[in-house]
Amino acid sequence: MSENKKLIFSGIQPTGTFTLGNYLGAVKNWGPLQDEYDCVYSIVDLHAITVRQDPVKLRQNSMQAYALLQACGLDPKKSILFFQSHNKCHAELSWVLSCTTQFGELTRMTQFKDKSAKHADNINAGLFTYPVLMAADILAYNADLVPIGIDQKQHLELARNIAQRFNQRYGEFFTLPEPYIPKAGAKIMSLQEPTKKMSKSDENPNACILILDDKDTIIRKFKRAVTDSEAEVRYAEGKDGINNLMTIYSAVTGKTMDEIEAEFFGKGYGDFKLAVGEAVADHLEPVRSEFSRLINDKAYLKECYVDGAQRAERITQRILTKVYRKVGFVDAK
Repeated sequence: MSENKKLIFSGIQPTGTFTLGNYLGAVKNWGPLQDEYDCVYSIVDLHAITVRQDPVKLRQNSMQAYALLQACGLDPKKSILFFQSHNKCHAELSWVLSCTTQFGELTRMTQFKDKSAKHADNINAGLFTYPVLMAADILAYNADLVPIGIDQKQHLELARNIAQRFNQRYGEFFTLPEPYIPKAGAKIMSLQEPTKKMSKSDENPNACILILDDKDTIIRKFKRAVTDSEAEVRYAEGKDGINNLMTIYSAVTGKTMDEIEAEFFGKGYGDFKLAVGEAVADHLEPVRSEFSRLINDKAYLKECYVDGAQRAERITQRILTKVYRKVGFVDAK
């Protein structure tokens, strides 16, 4: 870690393959950040078990997410890339921070309410307190910046409140993390309901492109994409399906909307949908190819995640030791 660069921390849930929306909207932009910032990326497997998981699937999804991040451009030499459960400092700091977090603050977390409604048969303590673990993930590195979506804004505010309260009680120590608002990526909508965001939880398999889908599958899904009855490729209000396809085509080819309209002037939607499918499949081919190589090289992946965890722990252990001293624990050594 360098002294003159700001540190970014980001936690990624091990939920399997990214969608085209995840990739074009966020993941594709993470690689370039490595040159400007010190980046710490964690597969947050401790967070994943707040809902019931099949252990075999969780392990599989975690490894897949780790390999996929590298395939999408994250370099384990430039960034720290590791599994959260491999660095005990996250959980240890979480306990100290939970003792400076108010019960009322956690009851106001909207994601707890949402997940409790969704998993009514498993409203566990971890589900209630995981925003404190999220704060520990960030504060364990004294991170300057945290990339967040709108749904995580409340959790970052809590992390700042916890840090502030700790600083007031024990003296200035924690950096108050700021949200990192990345350069806007393309907002990709469902291929079947283009007014809704693309999601892998969609019941219709044709609604979502996964970045590991093969070329034939990608083209087939685009051929079935919802459009309109006009048969004119132009970006306009009320043409949600075509607007979405043009946004995708623009994101993978770099062409402007005017250039796309000119390219497909006088052509039908069939030609356009096929072109979008082929462009997306070709754009994702290097990611699929690199993922396939990495996921089959278990020894290399292990070397990377062991090294990543060791580097992460070196940073966080220093911070945790200072925290322990500040709260009054007897030095271990």
